[in-house]
Amino acid sequence: MKSKGIILIVAAITFFLVVFASAYAVDETEQVVVTQFGKVVGVPKTEPGLYFKVPFIQHATYFPKNLLAWDGDPGQIPTLEKTYIWVDAFARWKIVDPIKFFQTVNNTVSALGRLDDIIDPAVRNFITSYKLIETARTSNREMVAFETVAEDEKKKQRDIYSITTGREKISTGILEQAQPKLAKFGIDLVDVKIKRINYVEQVRESVYGRMIAERSQIAEKFRSEGMGESRKILGKKERDLKKITSEAYRTAQGIKGKADAEATKLFAEAFGIDPKFYSFVKTLEIYNEALDENSSIVLSTDSEFLKYLKGDFK
Repeated sequence: MKSKGIILIVAAITFFLVVFASAYAVDETEQVVVTQFGKVVGVPKTEPGLYFKVPFIQHATYFPKNLLAWDGDPGQIPTLEKTYIWVDAFARWKIVDPIKFFQTVNNTVSALGRLDDIIDPAVRNFITSYKLIETARTSNREMVAFETVAEDEKKKQRDIYSITTGREKISTGILEQAQPKLAKFGIDLVDVKIKRINYVEQVRESVYGRMIAERSQIAEKFRSEGMGESRKILGKKERDLKKITSEAYRTAQGIKGKADAEATKLFAEAFGIDPKFYSFVKTLEIYNEALDENSSIVLSTDSEFLKYLKGDFK
């Protein structure tokens, strides 16, 4: 009885191990190729679920089914006008035929090496075939900087910075050139983009210097225009101020002249009634202005100026 129980236990354990070794699961982001002694057996499993294989003989190799990233190394590439620039590109790819992928590159690390060998030359080929402006711009949208220059200069810059192909079409061309070469590896190249473009260091310094000079020129232009406008406003203010002052002075003088005339008229009318009294008052005013306590004057007794001091009121 004991030996029979042991045999049953051993059989149960063996059955469990066999079932465990033969079962494998596939989730939504995976696809599996089953191999036997290094050769592919059956069709790849691309749908999620639980599957079985021959235990200890067949092996399940997993590959990702979702999009994968390729990030190229930045490289120095000359453009059509022999301007050296640093270009950094990236791509998205996926495994569409896991059997071909297994038989050719076997794993994602090797696949990235293949992508390097195919995409990098395609990027270099297209960058060297076009001018720098073609790789930098995607449309002929007018640049904001054009607003700060003259009309003839605008037209000149439009001719220089206009494109016929553009960055998007160049990226599409790189994709179309590299995609067929990757199909034999079971890889579908979904997209290729240029992530970053920059001048090499020597050219970058001269470009920055030119940019600084251009911006300084524009700033100086704005400053001079602002200074001219400021002086124009100040001149207008001074002119308006002088106009207001002169009109006010003229008005004041007119009012003053009218007042003096009216006062003179009143004085004349008042003193015209008694001329002798007028002469007496005016003479006293002259005495008050001409003589004080420190004044010394020598006049004869028959002087007309002193007649009122002598009591001559005739």
